[in-house]
Amino acid sequence: MPAPRPLRDIAVVAFAQTDHRRTSDELSEVEMLMPVLHQVLAQTGMRTSDIGFTCSGSTDYLAGRAFSFTMALDGVGAWPPISESHVEMDGAWALYEAWTKLLTGDADTALVYAYGKSSPGSVRDVLTRQLDPYYVAPLWPDSVALAALQAQALIDAGDTDEPALAAVATRSRAAATGNSHAQLRGSVPRGEYAVYPLRTGDCPPIGDGAAAVILAAGERARELCERPAWIRGIDHRIEAHGLGVRDLTDSPSTRLAAEHAGVFERPVDTAELHAPFTSQEVVLRKALQLDDGPDGGVEVNPSGGALAANPIMAAGLIRIGEAADRIRRGESDRALAHATSGPCLQQNLVAVLEGDPR
Repeated sequence: MPAPRPLRDIAVVAFAQTDHRRTSDELSEVEMLMPVLHQVLAQTGMRTSDIGFTCSGSTDYLAGRAFSFTMALDGVGAWPPISESHVEMDGAWALYEAWTKLLTGDADTALVYAYGKSSPGSVRDVLTRQLDPYYVAPLWPDSVALAALQAQALIDAGDTDEPALAAVATRSRAAATGNSHAQLRGSVPRGEYAVYPLRTGDCPPIGDGAAAVILAAGERARELCERPAWIRGIDHRIEAHGLGVRDLTDSPSTRLAAEHAGVFERPVDTAELHAPFTSQEVVLRKALQLDDGPDGGVEVNPSGGALAANPIMAAGLIRIGEAADRIRRGESDRALAHATSGPCLQQNLVAVLEGDPR
């Protein structure tokens, strides 16, 4: 059954991101975010006062203080009062909320932004706080160890092997050579095992970064952008919290989200996948039925993906922004964007974006 078409046409009309860096000790979150907000507004000629709704994504666990997102509003400008919301998630979920807000007709434009500074602390330890608090979190398995568990399950099932994982990393870094914002690009030193069977090249870089997009509805989108990236479908699904009751070699939630977003109705030409580990791209490709073979298949992560830059809380929003930018530049006509959160692809959001016929 075809996915229902949204009641209102909504598009990504602008996207901006930082140059992602291993550390930005000299900058606060606000100082890191403000240039991105200025850039994304400048692309449309809008001012903050022209925005109907603002939504952000971040996490207090990285900042180490409660309600840290309120400080970022200094970069947005919250006076005169604005309509604003926040999600303790990747900015892709903030975009989902903003999209829903625009569907209601309460606003015609929305600013969505996300940011994360991973450099001050141990990300591997911080991410243990999202695990099941009774049976898993007390064991302190970190994010890389859990990803390695998933990778080994894939190898045992015959879905991949270490050379295939290395090829994913090599392709991603090669694609990132054309991305001036990427943190890592070029050749991939395989390095030591981070946690067997994952080597350091199979894992995402730790870094700081921010991103922002502007959404607009209907004719307002065409006024602000020559070729808007229309969001034809978007959906979010969740796996069971308990890792022991899941098949780590598959992602039913991604498949279901893709089905409800309309991914399988017609082929896509581009896919921006939020796969921080090489093994996770294997899982996502299978769930989304993607092929990037020589016969005109899908171009996967032409930006380099999360293996080239993975600012926590912004990397998923960046996947949507990168896919939208390819449509706006005329390099894609129908693109898929994916974002994930939680251990081993626990939560998955899928969006389909299209450009007007050329």
